[in-house]
Amino acid sequence: MRVFVRLLSTLLGLAVAAAGALLALEVGWHWWRPAGSPLIVPWRRWQEALSTMNWASAPVQWIAAAVAVGGLVLVLFAASARRRAVRLTDPADEVSVTTTPRSLARLVGRHVRAEDNVTGASVTASAKKVRVRATSRLATEGELRPRLLETVRALVADVPLVRKPKVSVVVDSPKDRR
Repeated sequence: MRVFVRLLSTLLGLAVAAAGALLALEVGWHWWRPAGSPLIVPWRRWQEALSTMNWASAPVQWIAAAVAVGGLVLVLFAASARRRAVRLTDPADEVSVTTTPRSLARLVGRHVRAEDNVTGASVTASAKKVRVRATSRLATEGELRPRLLETVRALVADVPLVRKPKVSVVVDSPKDRR
């Protein structure tokens, strides 16, 4: 969700910047040629159309409702983009300890890559699950997977996590394709 909020805020920022640049262009054009027609935006026609409306007009109320709903949706998206921390057991009553999923994935990845016959590994971690995808050129999945599964489970058990995540290991080996 954080990626969505970042992308959305970038797009909204670019839209506001473009609107500001367009406004500056139009104002500069109007100062240079006050009697001339607008450069890009037909603001005189818009001004005439808007002068016939008041706050009780149906289009004004619909636009206000759409803006309010859009703002509420943005607030809900921003509120749901909280930091995904992995809780560790508290060493004392006054102290709470967390780590990031990335740190847990790096720890597991370093241990998996240090194992024999592992040529590479990618690890994703969260508070609920640790997923390991290892590659090996010398060992088959049947040979390597149980050992890696036990290694990762032992490592996760040694880390003082409040909730022990599920561990899944997949081994990709060219020997299995033959």
